[in-house]
Amino acid sequence: MIKGRNSIRYGIVILILLVSTLFSLCIGSVMIDPIHAIAGLFTQDDFILNEYRIPRTLLGLVIGSSLAISGAVIQGVIRNPLASPDVIGITKGASLAAVIIIMIFPSAPLFVLPLGSFAGALIISLILSFLISKFDVKGSKLALIGLAIGAICTAIVQFLLIRNPMDANNALIWLTGSLYGHNISNFFSVLPWFIITVPLVLLLGYQLDILNLGDNVATALGARVQFLKMILLILAVMLAGASIAVVGGISFLGLIAPHIARQLVGHKNLHVIIMSGLIGAILLTLGDGLARGIQPPLDIPVGVVIAVIGAPYFLFLLRRMK
Repeated sequence: MIKGRNSIRYGIVILILLVSTLFSLCIGSVMIDPIHAIAGLFTQDDFILNEYRIPRTLLGLVIGSSLAISGAVIQGVIRNPLASPDVIGITKGASLAAVIIIMIFPSAPLFVLPLGSFAGALIISLILSFLISKFDVKGSKLALIGLAIGAICTAIVQFLLIRNPMDANNALIWLTGSLYGHNISNFFSVLPWFIITVPLVLLLGYQLDILNLGDNVATALGARVQFLKMILLILAVMLAGASIAVVGGISFLGLIAPHIARQLVGHKNLHVIIMSGLIGAILLTLGDGLARGIQPPLDIPVGVVIAVIGAPYFLFLLRRMK
């Protein structure tokens, strides 16, 4: 239940989300005034709005929310505030699979790329789930293993880029993460994953608070610790994998959004998950608007903007945790 100051903060964040959504609709090589943008939501008269801006903004809202919620769940499961889909290797696994398809099978049908990148993320999650269930790997050890797996994937990606310089440009755009060129079909390809996964995460959100008490206490309270961790991790991977499969490897979003959420609503995981989703949507829609508006008509990959924001914030978190 949302009470007191939290309800005010939720209200403010939702208002900021509405403003960021409007900002994303207005900004680009063709500027659209806010009144016209709002009116365009209810008509089919504006080609740019209906064919480009609205689908891209809707996709940004869902992708941003998905990556942020995934990061919040992973941090709760691993009990490491620096964990995220990037840190435990999910993004890197998806990126490796995508680069292999782009480099080795350049003439493959368009639907193969998102399927392949999702498969890469899924393989990493299965490895991590196996380690959790069979060897009781947890906490910092799991994060370190994820980092090692991610480093291996990155090394292979770099090797492929060097070996195939002619195809490197397409791969680099995907690796950076971009909403450019996406349409309403991309939005509807991600939406089912979001609709199915997020309610399950919210239903299990309170269980993360039990896990935070420690495995022994959680077991004593009746929680099936390893099974619960595995299910939550799979749900987080489904959210991150489906998102990365469509827009590429957007880094730091799953790391910084949960931290901002905790500053606003405290450490109850259900509130952190909900607020992370809102913050993630704000960050990605604002970032995409800035990416289009910095130097129009140049469309900078939104992953670059998020990295510029996220990298200093990551260093700030490291300094704070010393």
